[in-house]
Amino acid sequence: MPIKEAFILPHPPLIIPAIGGGQEIKIKKTVDAYEKIAHRIAEIKPDTIVLTTPHSIMYSDYIHISPGRGASGSFKEFGHGQINMHVEYDTGFVQQLSLLAEKNNIPAGTLGEKNKNLDHGAMVPLYFVNKYFNDYKLVRISISGLTYIDHYRFGKLISKVSDEISKNVVFIASGDLSHMLKDEGPYGYREEGPVFDREVTKAMKNSDFLKFMKFDEEFCESAAECGLRSFITMAGSLDGKDLKSELLSYEGPFGVGYAVAAYEVIGNDSNRHFDEVYKKEEQSKIENLKKEEDSYVNLARKTLESYVSNHKKIKKTNDLDTELLKNKAGVFVSLKLDGQLRGCIGTIAPTTNCIADEIIQNAISAGTEDPRFYAVSEEELPRIIYSVDVLGEPESIQSMEELDPERYGVIVTKGTRRGLLLPNLEGINTPLEQVGIALKKAGISEHESYSMERFEVVRHK
Repeated sequence: MPIKEAFILPHPPLIIPAIGGGQEIKIKKTVDAYEKIAHRIAEIKPDTIVLTTPHSIMYSDYIHISPGRGASGSFKEFGHGQINMHVEYDTGFVQQLSLLAEKNNIPAGTLGEKNKNLDHGAMVPLYFVNKYFNDYKLVRISISGLTYIDHYRFGKLISKVSDEISKNVVFIASGDLSHMLKDEGPYGYREEGPVFDREVTKAMKNSDFLKFMKFDEEFCESAAECGLRSFITMAGSLDGKDLKSELLSYEGPFGVGYAVAAYEVIGNDSNRHFDEVYKKEEQSKIENLKKEEDSYVNLARKTLESYVSNHKKIKKTNDLDTELLKNKAGVFVSLKLDGQLRGCIGTIAPTTNCIADEIIQNAISAGTEDPRFYAVSEEELPRIIYSVDVLGEPESIQSMEELDPERYGVIVTKGTRRGLLLPNLEGINTPLEQVGIALKKAGISEHESYSMERFEVVRHK
């Protein structure tokens, strides 16, 4: 049977009175909305609850579905181990979903479980549901580092399994919004925080799920959100459906955004296949970018396309710009896919005879050798956006006061360990943040002595 209703729910443990100790009064609208949703779920009497959570096992390239017959958990981590629960998993649903993911080449399944215990992202919503109804089985699903569109496509598979089984199914997308709303909050304040919450709640209210997939990854990182991929998976499970949508509440008194939303399926709508709309818009955007790309970016694109499609490394030609053929420099090639980093490899100093050779070498490496990602596939090539950074000569500096994250990149060095961070990156606003990330990349402790250099780049996009 089709999914009947879906819900977006936050997961602050303090919403539970025994844990909140009175603080839950400050988010009364959230509590009241939660109670309303719990009653609605009890009226539906679902056989199965599909729940996505950002706090289960998370992999960069794999969506994890909890295996086994069931799991238990408690709020011991929050000082209340006496508040506990046990759930049984819908093993038949899990098996069908895993097989369907494999058939559709979506990296998802039950492999790699490291901690069987229920996480608070699952337990907080279920705590409220269990007050009124507990005769259900659970499908617990993590989010991952895969792209937004991958999560949407996976959500469509959840819908397909639901359609094929004769059970009542509801979907709970567990997730908080920005964690950067207030200086006095636990994570501090960034201007991206309130902007993210304003835009995402507007999208929730209007069930504008296309907007979910258009958020820039780096912007979301700066806003420190946790639930977007959970919401996108839910959106995929409602693909092609006409919805009655409600934003029941939004609050953020503790510096973290909490939203409660509900979606009732009332029919079909052929205009709400948002993955198809997104792909068309992205492809049009990329085609326009290709028309405007300069010789640096064009060379990077042609290099990777030739190497992946034909297994051939192209050679530079004499019709390239003179500076590409005559000058030497360190070069970084960056790849983005569906708004998300897909690879970035570079050289601090020149290692070849000219910039053209440096681009050719590093474009191949960015697409096939970045240890954070699997190699770029031929299917992905038409959707990749390239940028090429040509590095200026590094100069030694004595303190962070000589850095400007918008203008200068930084290199930190301790013996043979070196770390580099490019300038003008979304979410890097201070020299302290910039150096901190470079140190982490180099494996250098901030308490060690290290040297610093700064450099400028010419960015080709």
